[in-house]
Amino acid sequence: MLSNLSSSGGMRSRTASQTAQVAKAEFLTFQLGKEEYGIDILRVQEIRSYETPTRIAHAPDFIKGVVDLRGVIVPIVDLRMKLACPTVEYTAFTVVIILNVADTVLGVVVDSVADVVNLALDAIRPTPQFQSQVDEAFIKGIATVDERMLIVMDIEALLSSADMGLLKAAVG
Repeated sequence: MLSNLSSSGGMRSRTASQTAQVAKAEFLTFQLGKEEYGIDILRVQEIRSYETPTRIAHAPDFIKGVVDLRGVIVPIVDLRMKLACPTVEYTAFTVVIILNVADTVLGVVVDSVADVVNLALDAIRPTPQFQSQVDEAFIKGIATVDERMLIVMDIEALLSSADMGLLKAAVG
């Protein structure tokens, strides 16, 4: 009888462990100025050093142009400009994060990549309602990681925004 109790206890802890795994996700963190942002790691295809893209005529200013990534033409978006953050000069730390969202490959220029963090989804709190430079439609919420504030991006919302539709028409 005692062995039955201990084995069922093991089953309970395994189920709790599986539930905890489902409630977590990994996020790639990056810097834009002094702010730290995070995007779902499952959307990240690769991280590349910045190279000057080929400009597309009549594209919005935040679209820096396109690059050829192993035969795929990839639009490059300056995330600072897209999110209305102050612009800065590109440095040796400036990188392009290549994303794959809904069968669309897109590169976003960021100041630097920090690390990968594992977050419990319930640790991502709603964004406070206030006037800010960043459109709240592109933000899932805010989390605290080791006493740092992390702004969790909704990259799908960013890609589906109306001005990004112009990008798909320009390169499609």
